[in-house]
Amino acid sequence: MAPAASAHEPLLPQPPGGLVPGAALAVLAHAAMLAALTLAVQWRTGAPEAVSAELWSAVPQVAAPPAPAPAPAPAPAPPPPPAPSPAPAPPPPRPAEPDPQIAIEQAKRQKAEAERQERLREEREQAAREKAAREKLERERVAKAKAEEEREAAARKREQQQREQAQREKAQQEREKAEERRLAELRQQQLDRMMGQVGGSSGGSPGGAAAVSSGPSASYAGKLIAAIKPNVVFTDSLSGNPAAEVEVRAGPSGSILSRRLVRSSGNKEWDEAVLRAIDRTATLPRDVDGRVPGVILMAFRPNELN
Repeated sequence: MAPAASAHEPLLPQPPGGLVPGAALAVLAHAAMLAALTLAVQWRTGAPEAVSAELWSAVPQVAAPPAPAPAPAPAPAPPPPPAPSPAPAPPPPRPAEPDPQIAIEQAKRQKAEAERQERLREEREQAAREKAAREKLERERVAKAKAEEEREAAARKREQQQREQAQREKAQQEREKAEERRLAELRQQQLDRMMGQVGGSSGGSPGGAAAVSSGPSASYAGKLIAAIKPNVVFTDSLSGNPAAEVEVRAGPSGSILSRRLVRSSGNKEWDEAVLRAIDRTATLPRDVDGRVPGVILMAFRPNELN
């Protein structure tokens, strides 16, 4: 067992006090390294040999002087001193302690500046709110004035329309009254002619004979009905027997120049059927004397045309 233990001793930890051989070996290795560095530096810093040359022009040749003795070799330069180790960096200066009074003053200034900025911000906001309020009031005032102008313009327009409507109604009433007077006169003339015809047929006065000669004959109404009745197209049924009065103007040859509804029957379809029948007729028959009355007022009733 002893030989085995002695074989493993180099691998086991050394007992205390056994580091002297290792320390000596480390010192020897460092000394060798310093010597090698010194030799390397001395070899690279050796002084170079000086070389000189002279140029001569062509001269008569003379005997060369004897060669001088060789100059002694320069002595080797001494090795440079070892580089000094860098000095340790000085410790950083200790920061100065802040003055509490200065810190208090700075805090006061910062607080005052913050308060000033806050006041400026509030003033700007207040100015913006006041400006917005003024602009809103101005817009409302302009809108109110515009609305008032529009109401006044609308009122003036309504008044103008009412005046124009009243004028139109008044003119329409006057035209209707004039038309009624004309129709009344026309009816009276026809009635006078009819009375004259009656008087003429019964041997009345000479005035009655003149009326008969100037008015249509008693059979002329039948001729008109016979000419217009075939052209009446009306399929609806009417309650009662409403009359549609139409004024017809004819030329000397009997051609119808115009027709106009002067009084409605109250049924639009019957009125239009009568007007269409007159348009289809186109020409009125002549009376027994060969003449055609220039203006004829006719009343058309559904039962009379059946």
